Amino acid sequence: MNIGTLQLKNNIFVAPMAGITDTAFRTICSEMGAGLLFTEMISAKGLYYNDTKTKELMNIEDKNRPMGIQLFGSEPDIFVEVIEKYINNNERIDLIDLNLGCPAPKIVKNGDGSALMKNPDLIGEIVYKIKRVANKPVTAKIRAGWDEDSINAVKVGKIIQEAGADALTVHGRHRQQFYSGKADWDVIKEVKENLNIPVIGNGDIFTVEDAKGMEKKTGCDGIMLARGILGNPWLIKSLSNIYNNEEIEVTSKEKLHMILRHFELIEKYKGRRRAILEMRKHTGWYIKGMENAAKIRDRINKVKEKKEFEKILKELIV
Repeated sequence: MNIGTLQLKNNIFVAPMAGITDTAFRTICSEMGAGLLFTEMISAKGLYYNDTKTKELMNIEDKNRPMGIQLFGSEPDIFVEVIEKYINNNERIDLIDLNLGCPAPKIVKNGDGSALMKNPDLIGEIVYKIKRVANKPVTAKIRAGWDEDSINAVKVGKIIQEAGADALTVHGRHRQQFYSGKADWDVIKEVKENLNIPVIGNGDIFTVEDAKGMEKKTGCDGIMLARGILGNPWLIKSLSNIYNNEEIEVTSKEKLHMILRHFELIEKYKGRRRAILEMRKHTGWYIKGMENAAKIRDRINKVKEKKEFEKILKELIV
């Protein structure tokens, strides 16, 4: 699959997820065979004002490329300056993605993320100005609309295409749904039928059958995985293996090894203290549905030392 000048090995993408798709998580997803990875969403304004923590989100390992950087904001000129200053000359960034889908209140209240679905003209201006200065492919990620009374993904998609974007990702929920209810794949289908650029489908892909169903129903060019790979990065491997496009059975022992590896990766990039804290949520996802899951979660959430973390897992995961 190609997006502009960027050639990908497959059409399986890992969505940018705040607090999740850090270097450690991306490394695992890359090893599982993902075709394109993204940074966590990054504030254009944060980069503009040279915020240290924001800039840290741009740390990228060559081994995890191709890599897209996802920016959020709503001021066209700030995007332009940030791209010229930080992104065009960064050889580890292969693609620029505009976030038009984040439903978080703290993002929306500033007019960013999915709030922009209420202002299609501004979206067009932002994409146009980004495309004029960027030396990398430019994409955008949208939702179905702002609410059930303003489903405007097709209209917004056409504006984004006209402004010069190289591809578009569509999440089949409107903003007011957040992540509840079901994603409307018909919206993705309608966008695909009305655009000429590649369209990537996103929403409610938890199994291989889900992915096949979305591709069949919508005709989308690519699949973006998000919550479906939390605790189950093996889904990427199942989908990216063209010779065996079936669900991979994962044993408890394999999950244990992955949890420990994930811990080691976070420790490598962020330090042991962060690893202990962040692996609480990741471990909960990995062990979901397993025997002793509740007991493991309860004990892991109180852990303060790495050895204790490892001891609990090895005792309870059999």
